[in-house]
Amino acid sequence: MWSWALTWGCLPELSRNCMDMTNSSSTYLGIIAGAIIGGIISWWIFNRQKKTSDKQDYTLNRIEQLENYNEKLLEKIKVLEEKK
Repeated sequence: MWSWALTWGCLPELSRNCMDMTNSSSTYLGIIAGAIIGGIISWWIFNRQKKTSDKQDYTLNRIEQLENYNEKLLEKIKVLEEKK
């Protein structure tokens, strides 16, 4: 069942008992290395975007808290001004 894969999927860099298939083996190694490097870069980008998003959420929540505090403060000032 897997005999075709063993013939064409032989990597002389990893196994000594195979036909010399340097073009296909270098292609396989390139695909594997590309997938690993692509996965690492994708994870790094996702991680950076998540950290940035978390910081932005924190900043927006803090701004909202400050706005609420300022509104309450202005209402208190307004009440004090009306009492005069």
